[in-house]
Amino acid sequence: MSDDTEGPWLLRTADAELAYLPSPGGEGILLDRWGAGARWAPPARVAVETQADVTPLALTAAGTRQVQRADLLIERPDGRTGARLRLGQVRLTREGTRTRLAAEHADPGGGVLATLFVESDTRHGAVAQWADIVNTSAVPIRLTRAFGGSWELPVGPGARIGALAGAWSREFTPVTVDLPAGTFAIGSRTGLTSHLYAPVVTVGARETDLPDAGAAFSVALAWSGSWSMTVDAVPFRGRVRVGAGVDDETGVIMLEPGASFTTPRTYAIRAADPADLPGAWHGFQRTVLRRDASAHHHPVVYNSWYATTFDVRADHQLALAQRAADLGAEVFVVDDGWFRGRTSDAAGLGDWGVDPAKFPEGLGPLIDGVRDLGMRFGIWVEPECVNPDSDLFRANPDWVYRAGDRPLVTVRNQHVLDLGRPEVEAFVADMLRRLLSEHDITYLKWDMNRPIGDGGRPGDPHGLEWSVQHARGYHRLLDLIRSEFPAVTVEACASGGGRVDAEVLARSDVVWASDETGPRDRLAIQHGFLSAYSASWMASWATDEPDQLDTEPTSFAFRFLVAMCGVLGVGGDLGAWSPTDLTTARDLIAAYREIRPVILDGDVTRHGSPAVGQYVVQYRLTEPDGGADTVVLLAFSRGGVRERVRVAGLDGSYRVRSSDVTVSAADAAGAGVEIGYRVAPDADLVVLDRVR
Repeated sequence: MSDDTEGPWLLRTADAELAYLPSPGGEGILLDRWGAGARWAPPARVAVETQADVTPLALTAAGTRQVQRADLLIERPDGRTGARLRLGQVRLTREGTRTRLAAEHADPGGGVLATLFVESDTRHGAVAQWADIVNTSAVPIRLTRAFGGSWELPVGPGARIGALAGAWSREFTPVTVDLPAGTFAIGSRTGLTSHLYAPVVTVGARETDLPDAGAAFSVALAWSGSWSMTVDAVPFRGRVRVGAGVDDETGVIMLEPGASFTTPRTYAIRAADPADLPGAWHGFQRTVLRRDASAHHHPVVYNSWYATTFDVRADHQLALAQRAADLGAEVFVVDDGWFRGRTSDAAGLGDWGVDPAKFPEGLGPLIDGVRDLGMRFGIWVEPECVNPDSDLFRANPDWVYRAGDRPLVTVRNQHVLDLGRPEVEAFVADMLRRLLSEHDITYLKWDMNRPIGDGGRPGDPHGLEWSVQHARGYHRLLDLIRSEFPAVTVEACASGGGRVDAEVLARSDVVWASDETGPRDRLAIQHGFLSAYSASWMASWATDEPDQLDTEPTSFAFRFLVAMCGVLGVGGDLGAWSPTDLTTARDLIAAYREIRPVILDGDVTRHGSPAVGQYVVQYRLTEPDGGADTVVLLAFSRGGVRERVRVAGLDGSYRVRSSDVTVSAADAAGAGVEIGYRVAPDADLVVLDRVR
């Protein structure tokens, strides 16, 4: 343990060492180097900026910096803004595989104490950073920006930035931005993580002759409410600054005297080769965020939505369950439409009693029937929203977000409940406890189908913290399910991929990446998803839905193999499937259950692009101490293109499962592995098992 301000302070990840130093001017700490990368050197001269402006401070405030962007913007009742931070006590502690650096930054004259935390772990390559901000004055203060520090990364001048952009049904689309100077900004104003941008960026050098030009970095924000992320490239500066936190445009944190605010965490990862960044994220997520890799919490699901929509009838649901069980499904999920008054999306939301018209004897007979078929039972809920046409809204019209007398605006015929009100959170908690206690439900699909509009609570001095309050209420409710009902598998959904971030991954078992289930469109979405998030969470269904954008026809098997790239589900109308399709589905579900451990825990490599030619998703799982080594290739062809796939890094010889073909490691890396397209003309599954 270290307790001084001398430095350097050293933190280790699985593959690198980070060194932090006190800043020359005593304003805070700075990241001197990460691994063998370039160290920071102070500029030869400082002209129109202050020393703090040219120093890569890990945490800074307006008032400490005078010119460049700062992490903290502070307002006081007397009109004074900013803070003049000075580095105080620094502590370095080690416990097991983790090392934590805590650096106090105090404003002696302004009544603010901000402690920056940096934490590394030798089990993975990610480094976490966040801050705890305390009002030590006798008057309230307002935080109009409260980022938990920033990452000064040695890729400048400028940066090549990668991000994941999109829209509903087009989530996780990779985009690249060449930023010679200026600020690149993404975020959400919706109260949710949002469909528009995933809270993660990669940054690399624009020039190839720099000392650390080959390395790339990625920064992710762990937050499920409104957020902001910026990449700031100061002209001619050797580092770019990546900062993120709760939204600084629509939200304000009010700190009463003695109160504190803990910022969301950001995580950063460095890779010598940019192609290694996805694998680094996957390893961190599986190691730190995932509950387990069990089949129980990653089951093959059948969801009845596309077969029934709101026409939910007990006898029809049981008939679908019988077909799903015959295919090999492990969980049967009844989606929207099961509760009182729910005949369309315009009524009933919020009235969570079982609809007696649809289930005259309650859910019990259907659940018993599903259990007798050897499956678990699951159900859909949307606890954060309410229809105007509901008993809940008629009884509690003040429970929804509203801006005074401004007319309410519905989206999907519904409003959003204000989880910042303790009585609202208590209502949702009671509903969940009752639903999960009174019925044998072990799979819960939690949905959220609209952005939060008119967030705030007029008259409440903390009303502008609505997004923070809502996100933390949502997190507490997910924590409640995990602690009180540990057998329940949670699928997180927000009208598709509108709520995918590290905090959601830590509290759910699978996430619904998109409402788009057309196979080629879905494959493109999954390609982007896998660049930042592990397949262990990626729920994907084989359905009957057509593609909306990429309309090149596909086989029935193509649909299944796309869904097998993550946590397999089925969502088609099984009553309309032909005997041939049912046989194909049964065979592929059986094959998936055999390779599921490789999909959930294997290292992922993506070959090619879903948009052109042949695209292959490769998974490799190697057990420690020379155990089993298995490679799974899920291949997809466009326009009849068929090519061998070069698989690098193997050792020994491998047999192609269900054949007598053997492939050496040298041949796999050189000539490549043949994709025979035996499953279908446009899609194939190839499994390689090491034999020596």
